[in-house]
Amino acid sequence: MAAKAVRQWERRLLCALGDCAADARVAGAARALSWSGEHAAVWLLAGLAGAATDRTQRERWLRGTALVGAAHLASMGIKRVVRRPRPEPAGRAPLVRTAGRHSFPSSHAASAGAAALALGGLRLGTPLAALAALICVSRLVAGVHYPSDVVAGAALGALVVRLGAGARPESAQPPALPGSAVRGAEGAAG
Repeated sequence: MAAKAVRQWERRLLCALGDCAADARVAGAARALSWSGEHAAVWLLAGLAGAATDRTQRERWLRGTALVGAAHLASMGIKRVVRRPRPEPAGRAPLVRTAGRHSFPSSHAASAGAAALALGGLRLGTPLAALAALICVSRLVAGVHYPSDVVAGAALGALVVRLGAGARPESAQPPALPGSAVRGAEGAAG
């Protein structure tokens, strides 16, 4: 019974967000954001650009970029197992073409969630987190994902970063995770 209620809620939310796409500016923004997040492109480019320009933290940029790629690959593997079909919004076609037929989890959200954590602490954290959130929402506005696809994708990206940070060699620094400086200061004081 709860699963049916969740599916109904997801469909209502998709319809409401789809109605936003009637505005050409919103539709254009959703298309551009979806395109930029395709195959984690914007995040991989940001990570490589950071590595090329920030010599003091090059290894952290490269490790964060690798974690973004790992999150994207993990989501693609899970999609092949779960095989959840993409939504079919009533009365409208999706705003963007998709690389595959399966929607769970959202690979855009997985790479965005990973990037917000793994790269956001290195430079421009707030703008990267905002861009990550916008890319996630764009997939709903475009009508190609259910909300649970996006939530699961973002959670998967965060999990990959957390696991990747925990699997590092002792000499390597982990990607800067939001709040880690606060936790580190508390640990030093306590």
